[in-house]
Amino acid sequence: MDICRTASAVFSYALGSFLFVCAAAQEDTVDPRTRTYVYPKRIVWCTSSEKHEDGWEARRCVEKPELLLDRKFGQVCEGRFGTQNGCKMVNRGETPGVILDFGRELHGGIQLGMSPGGTAGARLRLRFGESVSETMSTIGDGKYATNDHAMRDFELSVPRFGSIEVGNTGFRFLRIDFVSGGEAGFEFVRAVSLMRPMKRTGYFRSSDERLNRVFETAVRTVHLCCQDYLWDGIKRDRLVWMGDMHPETMAILNVFGAADIIPKSLDYMAATSVPDRWMHGMPTYTLWWIRNVAEWYRYTGDADYVRRHSAYLEKTFDHVLSGMKDGKWFAGSFLDWPTLRNPVACEAGTQGLALMSARDAFFLAEAADLPGLAEKARRMETELSKLKPDPNGAKSAAAMLALSGLRNPKEMFAGVLGANGHKDVSTFYGYYMIEGMSAAGEDQRALDTVRDYWGGMLDMGATSFWEDFNLAWTNNAFRIDEMPVAGKKDVHGDFGQFCYLGFRHSLCHGWAGAPASWCINHVLGIRPVGVGCKTVEVKPFLGDLSWAEGAMALPDGRAVKVRVEKLPDGTLKTDVDAPDGIRIVR
Repeated sequence: MDICRTASAVFSYALGSFLFVCAAAQEDTVDPRTRTYVYPKRIVWCTSSEKHEDGWEARRCVEKPELLLDRKFGQVCEGRFGTQNGCKMVNRGETPGVILDFGRELHGGIQLGMSPGGTAGARLRLRFGESVSETMSTIGDGKYATNDHAMRDFELSVPRFGSIEVGNTGFRFLRIDFVSGGEAGFEFVRAVSLMRPMKRTGYFRSSDERLNRVFETAVRTVHLCCQDYLWDGIKRDRLVWMGDMHPETMAILNVFGAADIIPKSLDYMAATSVPDRWMHGMPTYTLWWIRNVAEWYRYTGDADYVRRHSAYLEKTFDHVLSGMKDGKWFAGSFLDWPTLRNPVACEAGTQGLALMSARDAFFLAEAADLPGLAEKARRMETELSKLKPDPNGAKSAAAMLALSGLRNPKEMFAGVLGANGHKDVSTFYGYYMIEGMSAAGEDQRALDTVRDYWGGMLDMGATSFWEDFNLAWTNNAFRIDEMPVAGKKDVHGDFGQFCYLGFRHSLCHGWAGAPASWCINHVLGIRPVGVGCKTVEVKPFLGDLSWAEGAMALPDGRAVKVRVEKLPDGTLKTDVDAPDGIRIVR
């Protein structure tokens, strides 16, 4: 009902779109995700039998934990009726526990099958973790473990001779502690993964296996965030954020094509955001909505989609124009976390974003035949183009200035983007940083950044990419798939800042998926030209690679495929396989 009331307040701006959203809110809907059972791959840790003088052979133990790794049928009993057929936990005054590793980051919950022979009224404590150390944390322990956004640390009663399913979060590891007395038998423990069944049409492979792993992990990170809507992260925040969504949009378009989760998420934001208010309360995130709509239209050529939002778009842009003052746009808005304490850089990067958004608004105005919007967008572009902001040493700001053309990309690379190695690269604006490097003709440096920076997370055990990351965190740190090591730093619990301190830090955040689109667009060199992917440019870059192959998804479900090989004389041999009706330019 809240969605409907909000939508009704803005019907006059986009009546057709909002009527659809409100009607859908009144009907039963089918979950677009598929359930998959995932069995644990490894026992990370468990308590063992302890002999005591009081005669209890097993005061605190986990018996036969290896049986938890067996693939089961999902039924109770799994074996001879009425008997204990799996792992058993015994609590005679001390709590036993086990930590399971499911092998990769998952979104969903857990299903427990409990044996008939356990003690009635058994209670368990479950702790989900994106790292092993997170499963060993306690809320309020000083490392920012939390149940915000998704429950990850709680107790529950489990049935005897039955199963129970709980949890809705992002995790790879699970700790189970048997907190009540007696015995608890486990016929099976398995994760319930929830993901959208999205067909991968785009792909990438190369002579560098590390780069291949980075690409695959980037794709999986974004895919995991494709839930009800296109979320920022699967543990936190589990929300549609317009800025976060842009790198995700670019990854999806290149790999999965015209996936309906993109317009669904954009429609949701239009339906729940009054156009004379900033989306998410942040002016820049209204700009990101415009940019995301433009990316969808540029890729699909769906002008009808733009026309359906035309009234809302015009009202929203009127509000955007209200942010112009003295030839600048809204100086105090959020750009990204690293620039929060650098107001000069924040203002500079915001001007670059505003200029690109003005151009995108003009682009959309032409698509929907909105001359009034086109004139306003051109006027804003003209004013902003006169600026020459100072990035003040911030790579995120320098990237936006380079990509917008407010500053020369080569100048921004020489002074900022290429300075101090990989220091100050971020997972969110890392997308724009490597795009800015490529704009400066520094594709090799961008390739090195992808390998070293995103690869640095792989070195720490990542199977999805994180909300933030700093290579310096890896110094004397243990991996996320290891038990804590005395004298070493916890790369998950000991770092982070702002809203992602310690274990609040999300280890699966879609804005970190930049390598998915960059490898296709710049290594393979496949990029759409114009609207609707009817014309596609192929200009590959191998750098120090010996070969690469892959494809960019097209909006109709087909793909442009490319294979590039470096010949002995250093020249490139490029083979292109394009569907009928697609014009290739080189």
